[in-house]
Amino acid sequence: MKIICIGRNYAKHIEELKNERATDPVIFLKPDTAVLLKKQPFFIPDFSDDVHYEVELLVKINKVGKYIQSKFAHKYYDEIGLGIDFTARDLQSQLKEKGLPWEKSKAFDGSAVIGEKWFSKEEFESLQNINFSLQRNGEEVQKGNTAHMLCQIDEIIEYVSQFFTLKIGDIIFTGTPEGVGRVKTNDVLNGYIENESVFQIKVK
Repeated sequence: MKIICIGRNYAKHIEELKNERATDPVIFLKPDTAVLLKKQPFFIPDFSDDVHYEVELLVKINKVGKYIQSKFAHKYYDEIGLGIDFTARDLQSQLKEKGLPWEKSKAFDGSAVIGEKWFSKEEFESLQNINFSLQRNGEEVQKGNTAHMLCQIDEIIEYVSQFFTLKIGDIIFTGTPEGVGRVKTNDVLNGYIENESVFQIKVK
């Protein structure tokens, strides 16, 4: 199983981090060791003083595919989930300044939260109108809707499958809306899709 992440897929998030808007989707990967184990807290790593939460809608691939056209992409997934792309922002900034890859800041152990609850895509009237959010200690800090994606799910699958063969169980992180911020010890993070709880993570 591989985790494929899409960066800079929401305009306001691009603005808040003062990034350039890319012509094509930004792609990076996380290894399976990045997945936070079930019922385990997230431990802030020793190498960072500025780890950020980034809530994202997830898509689970259910069929092997390569060079998938967007009009056929819907056949390659049945379920929608929610997760967090934890990012060591200080380390990422240092790497970006030097023109180096981001993996150390994005793919470290425990950096990928994958909610235990998955939703059939048939439960949604439109995949281009799904609300999702993140609460930190009971306060909503991020709120997104898939309508604001610069690149929609089927377009993401078309683009990604040009470079990587998609396999059963692969998970795509589709990008984060604005509102990212630093986590602190003893924080509790709760993720929601359409007001339904999907995960709760404690920070240590």
